Amino acid sequence: MSDATIQCPHCSNAIKLTESLAAPMLAASRTEFEKRLREKDAQILQREGELQARERSIVQQQEKLQEQVAAQVQERLQRERAQLIAQESQRLKAENAEQMQAAQVQAAQLQERLATQEAKLAQAQKAEADFLKQERALQDERRELELTVEKRVQENLSSVKARARIEAEDALKLQITERELTIASMQQKIVELKQKAEQGSQQLQGEALELNLEQRLREQFLHDNIEPVAKGELGADLRHFVLAPSGQQCGTLLWEIKRTKAWSNDWIPKLKDDLRRARADIAILVTQTMPKGTESFGLLDGVWVCNLTHALALGMVLRQGVQQVHTARQLAQNQGSKQELVYQYLTGTQFKQRIESLVETFSSLHEDLQKERTAISRQWAKRQTQIDKLMLATTGMYGDLQGIAGKALEQIDGLGLEALE
Repeated sequence: MSDATIQCPHCSNAIKLTESLAAPMLAASRTEFEKRLREKDAQILQREGELQARERSIVQQQEKLQEQVAAQVQERLQRERAQLIAQESQRLKAENAEQMQAAQVQAAQLQERLATQEAKLAQAQKAEADFLKQERALQDERRELELTVEKRVQENLSSVKARARIEAEDALKLQITERELTIASMQQKIVELKQKAEQGSQQLQGEALELNLEQRLREQFLHDNIEPVAKGELGADLRHFVLAPSGQQCGTLLWEIKRTKAWSNDWIPKLKDDLRRARADIAILVTQTMPKGTESFGLLDGVWVCNLTHALALGMVLRQGVQQVHTARQLAQNQGSKQELVYQYLTGTQFKQRIESLVETFSSLHEDLQKERTAISRQWAKRQTQIDKLMLATTGMYGDLQGIAGKALEQIDGLGLEALE
């Protein structure tokens, strides 16, 4: 590191700065610097005092200025308020003047209208008075006219009554005759319509009875063939083909159904012709009205006649007889003699009595079965109701105990919600 030097201000030569030379110079420089520093601090203090004084002066001036501005603003507002009040007052006076003028004009117009209305009212009152006078005059004339008409009516009343009575009697007689003719025609039409309705009703009832019997025969004899005879085709109503357990046809039963209010003797010959035409074995006539001397069923001129109640029982017995005859035919060596014996047996009193006994037994068993079924159904319904009530009461008591004991009560199977379903 090179030694510090200073330059001589007179000769401009560089002089090495030694400690002995630098110490006085540094002291003098320090003294000078401190002196300047003190002077500078004094100047700063003085400057700060001046600035503070100036700031206080500026603040005072601003306050005065604000006061002056506020006073000027207040004064200006007062002047402007006074001007606005004066202008508004002038405007209101002008509007009031216009309104007063308009009100005066309207008042004048109302006065004119009032005068016009008063004039019209006077005219109307005068017209009303004239009308009342004319009305009184008209009423007087009307009373006079009514009096005149009444006199004329009284004069011509006797002749008019007589003529009117004659005309009314003639018109009444004509109406009565026309009504009697209409009633007679309507009665005739009613009779014709009743006859047509009865014929149609009997036909429909017969068809319904035929369908019912056909259904019952199909349900009773599952292995047999039940065929209805088509409408318009000659023959009875149903053909019943009796089949053996092997499926072989044993014979044919011919069913005829009648549902009328009266018995007809012509049914038997017609059914016998149908029997021969169909080559059937036995003919059965099911009728609602039985012939005299027969209550439920019987053999009438080779045709079995019965009511609907005994139809199935009679059919069951006759079907069994047809099967037995078929079996006898197959086993017979002397076919002619055995067929004659079988025919005599089927048409004899003994076979009839056996059939009557079988049918009566079947009917009695059927009635007993129906009674037992009805009684058992009633008992079952009563017991089911009692069981339901007992189950409902038990479930209710269990629910009450659960509400009291809570989860402490053990669960019992069969007393839950599913037990009520």
